[in-house]
This record gives sequence, structure tokens and C-alpha cells, in this order.
Amino acid sequence: MVITKNRLVLGATAVTLSTIAVTSLGIHSQGQALFKESPKELVDEVWQIIQRQYVDGTFNKVDWQAVRQQYLRKSYSNPQEAYKSIREMLKKLDDPYTRFMDPEEFKNMQVDTSGELTGIGITISQDEKTKQLVVIAPIEDTPAFKAGVLAKDVIVQINGKSTKGMDTNQAVSLIRGEAGTSVNLLIQRSSERKKFSIKRAKIEIHPVRYSQQKTPIGNVGYIRLNQFSANAGKEMQSAIKNLETKQVTGYILDLRGNPGGLLFSSVDIARMWLNNGTIVSTKDRQGEQERETANGKALTNKALVILVDKGSASASEILSGALQDNKRALLVGTQTFGKGLVQSVRPLEDGSGVAVTIAKYFTPNGRDINKHGIVPDVKVDLTDAQRKELWLNEREKLGTLQDPQFAKGVEILGKQIAGRGVPRAEK
Repeated sequence: MVITKNRLVLGATAVTLSTIAVTSLGIHSQGQALFKESPKELVDEVWQIIQRQYVDGTFNKVDWQAVRQQYLRKSYSNPQEAYKSIREMLKKLDDPYTRFMDPEEFKNMQVDTSGELTGIGITISQDEKTKQLVVIAPIEDTPAFKAGVLAKDVIVQINGKSTKGMDTNQAVSLIRGEAGTSVNLLIQRSSERKKFSIKRAKIEIHPVRYSQQKTPIGNVGYIRLNQFSANAGKEMQSAIKNLETKQVTGYILDLRGNPGGLLFSSVDIARMWLNNGTIVSTKDRQGEQERETANGKALTNKALVILVDKGSASASEILSGALQDNKRALLVGTQTFGKGLVQSVRPLEDGSGVAVTIAKYFTPNGRDINKHGIVPDVKVDLTDAQRKELWLNEREKLGTLQDPQFAKGVEILGKQIAGRGVPRAEK
């Protein structure tokens, strides 16, 4: 599957961790006409989409033909009954990223990548092993971020309701609400539980922030990328061009806490740093592999260090993995989240939609990072207490020499510059 910009409309929502391609194909006109008479057509259409596209040809060892017979034997008197059956059907795949969205949920997903949303500003996923709802990362400067929610927090309750057995769709319905209203979360963090009462707000996301930092190795361009939204590439381009006019000695790209987003955005941004080489490859269930490559239009060839942590996921891992494997950058920080699956989102006739895992993605060197993440070249750990202090209470230190991971990044960047920009992993 060649993934191109015009086919990638939606990306990771504020409540799910996904690298998503949206196909332009809807239900055929005949199916649309039949659906108006019977919601059963919607059930079968979703089954057909899984049958054609799902990444695992064994359907995770589920007899998918038997599933079709089971759910087509039922009678459906309204769309809600069809929605319930579709959710049950998809749950059999035991894949938290393959999911059905009713019209309201699908609309929310579309809003999430437009750069503006209403909520508390967290990205969550369902852990594939424990089935717990896990915070991938709070979005910077949002209510959840300011309240102190951290990456890897487990959401135990939402407004007093246990999240056991709850999927991400159900969770977003409870977490979201009108601006000004509050949601109560019970969080499990390591061995302790914490209660949060967070006021919802209208959130406008600016994915890129940048500055020029004075360091012992000269002026360094610091770029923080919060999310791979639709306008991230444009903002990244402006940041690099502006910093180039200031003749910075090198760059530190901060992907810490970046939960991912649009696949085409990660590819576009990789091309701004990389002149040649593979960026990412995808492999579907037939084993067919397609590649996205650099196009010779890098905006700078200056030395680059990327900061990553356990909240760096999905598209963040595509970008950092591409630049690491091509020896264009060194990674500093901690191991990333580990999300190496691609979802395709299909809009359905009644305004609902279905996200289907259609492929795995691999770094240029063929690394499958799903569930494993990317290991940085230079490891610099921060405790939860240190991270909370830095990111919440002393934000002015973030991306300065008082930020331990940034400071190490500057040190490594200096070694690259001394070596004429050729990255060398620290031994």
C-alpha cells in the first residue's frame, strides 16, 4: 500500500493511539440503498471490510466466516442494535485498534486532527495484554497536562465508573463533554492511586514550538513537536526555515510526550531532515511491502539530536526511527511507547466509521517496533517526580540546560558537530 497525502485524512484521536489511513471508498450505492431498509447491511459491510483488509489473514485465529453467519442470523430493528453487534463482532479479534465508531464518535475523531477539540487533552489506548486503559501522553498545555496526568498512567475509573472491560470509544464518551464541566479520573500510577478532577475546555493545538537556545556549543535550534496533526508539517517547515536564517549550529527536535497522529505528516517532516533513504515501510497480510522515501528536499543538513521518552509513540516512532536508521540523528532519552500498526478508517453510509488494522510498519532497517518501542542511542532517565516537576512546575526549564535530557542532547550534538555532522552512537 502506497500511503500518500491525499489518502490520509484522519489520524490518532485524542483518545486512541493510531497511525491511520483513511480510504476514500465508502459503501457501494447498492449497499447504501439496502442499508436504509435494514441495519443488517451495515453489520455485513463492516464484516466485509475486515474480511478484505485486516492485517492478519487468520483474523487472530478467529473463524471469521462463522462470525458472519452468527451475526447475520440476527434481526435488527434499529441502528443501535446493529452498532452493538458490530462492537461484539470486532471484539472477537482482540485488537484494541480495530474498532467501530458511531456517528458521534466518528465526528469526534475528525475533529481531533483538525487542530481543535473539546475535552481534557489526553491520548489513551487499551493495553493489548492487560486490557487496561493507559494514558499515552497528555497534550501539552491542556487541562489534563496541567492537572499532572502522566504518560503510562492507568485510568481505573471515570466519574466513579470502573474502566474494566471498557474500550476507548466508551471511555471517550465519558471523558468528553461541554467546556467548563468536569470529569473525575481515578489513576493508577505504579503502586499508588491518584484522584483527578479535571475541567474540560476547548483546546486549540499548535503542534510546533521553537526557539534559539544559547549553549556551550553555540546557538542551538530547539523545536518541540507535540502532535502530528494536519498543520504540523507546515509549522515545522516554518520553524526550520526561521532557525536557518539565525544560523544555528545544530538542532534538537523534542518528541517527548508526542503520541503520534497522521502518517503523512511524519513522512513529510522526515523529508525536511533527510535528503535520501527510506523513511518507513508497511507490510500488509499478503506480505506486500511498500516504502516511503526521502525526495532530496531536506531543509537543512546540520547536526540533529532527537529527544524521546515513553510517551513518544506511533508517528513519533516513525520519524525518530527513520532518522536514527539513516544515521541522520541520534536519539536521547528513554525507550519509546511501541506502536507499529497502521489503521485504515472507513466512513460508513450512516455517518459512522470503522478503523481497521491493515498493516504493520517498519523502520528503514526493518525493525518491527510494535510493543517494543525504539531504544535511544543515549539513555537519560527521568523519574516521574522529576518529569512532573520539569513539565508542570518548572516549565521554563523545559528545553534549556536545566532540562537533563536537553542538556545531554546538547552534549551529544556538540560531538556530532565536532565530527563534521556525522552521528556516532555513544559507547
